[in-house]
Amino acid sequence: MTSAQWKVAYITAGAGGMYCGSCMHDNTLARALRQHDVDVQLIPTYTPIRTDEEDLSIDRIFFGGINVYLQQKIPFFRYLPAFLDRWLDNRWLIRKVTAKASSTSAKELGALTVSMLQGTSGFQRKEVRSLCRWLRESIRPELINLSNMLIAGCLPHLQEQCQVPIVATLQGDDIFLEELPEPYKSQAFDLLYSLVRFVDLFVVNSEYYADFMSEYFKIPREKFRVVPLAIDTTDFLSVDNPTAPSERPPTLGYLARLAPEKGFHHLIDSFIELRKIEGMERAQLRVAGWLGENNRAFAEEHFQRLRDALGGDAFEYVGSVDRAGKLEFLRSIDVLSVPTTYREPKGLFVLEALAAGVPVVQPRHGAFPEMLESLGGGQLVEPGDVQELAQACARLLADADTRTSLGEQGQQAVLDHHNADSLAEHTMAVYRELL
Repeated sequence: MTSAQWKVAYITAGAGGMYCGSCMHDNTLARALRQHDVDVQLIPTYTPIRTDEEDLSIDRIFFGGINVYLQQKIPFFRYLPAFLDRWLDNRWLIRKVTAKASSTSAKELGALTVSMLQGTSGFQRKEVRSLCRWLRESIRPELINLSNMLIAGCLPHLQEQCQVPIVATLQGDDIFLEELPEPYKSQAFDLLYSLVRFVDLFVVNSEYYADFMSEYFKIPREKFRVVPLAIDTTDFLSVDNPTAPSERPPTLGYLARLAPEKGFHHLIDSFIELRKIEGMERAQLRVAGWLGENNRAFAEEHFQRLRDALGGDAFEYVGSVDRAGKLEFLRSIDVLSVPTTYREPKGLFVLEALAAGVPVVQPRHGAFPEMLESLGGGQLVEPGDVQELAQACARLLADADTRTSLGEQGQQAVLDHHNADSLAEHTMAVYRELL
């Protein structure tokens, strides 16, 4: 079977209205696969996806966030007729409700997570049957790709109904699971251990994560395939090299959610220390990224620390940026750092910075060492070491030649080997094994 004959159902998960790296990655992959004549349907679950490119997902939500929550809490909603379910799954309504939600923390969703993983034995069994029936009757895919294992409760029924190969892309499932309180965490793991057998192949973006998730989910290592992380680089080609420090103050950038797990507080601590280094007295910090209500107090606390230590003119928060805003933001900085406290399995912001010719400074854990060994374009520091991070950023900000060399090296590697076309080709190689 040639790729032009493939019909793929790619089931992704929305992130409650925020820009989500996994959503953007899945959307980029769907577009690239279509350009290779693969008939791929991008199917959102929980909420609509939000991406800084054209949204290619279908105009329907499965496992709608309102429905699954109400079915968990109130038995009456487990028996609603289909037309009322469809009304509750309306994109506009879900966006409105989730926009006001203060948090989607795993700590508050333990029982719901377990129920969803129980599939047709859980409270959301009606949702499982609806998805499987729609796939079998309307899409009739030859392969199904899940974007994570947290929606895998449907797999036994899905395999029974569709009888096609199943691929699961793992993009940070462990981060959510580690936050689950007991007894839900143990129950979720028991269910996941029983569900992995329904997956034919697992896709990850690094050898590090393949090794880690093999042990984490008790999956044979030979069932993993590494598809290097990639982005759509088309409009990055128009990004000019950052302005020389002689024309503006040396500028450090942060491009990610403003959250503890992204290491935002470590960056603030480091920037305060960086300003004490000779030659860095005029350095600026620019911050861009989603700020949820659950992290607003956290972010404001650290912004206030900056004001108290350095004054309000030392930094700027530009908010959550769209595609054009992201490119403009990358033009305005000289070095980027997102010092995550967890072991990041992806790190799209690294590729985005390098694609724009901006070098990075990242912690030596997760996928970062593997990425920078392959790409060049940056430096690694000890995780959580505020002083080392400050010193590394200061050295790059002060050394235009090294900064330019690293930026050009990383940019060429991303443009050549981590673009959307390469993402499609690597993914199709995985599908070809099964089709």
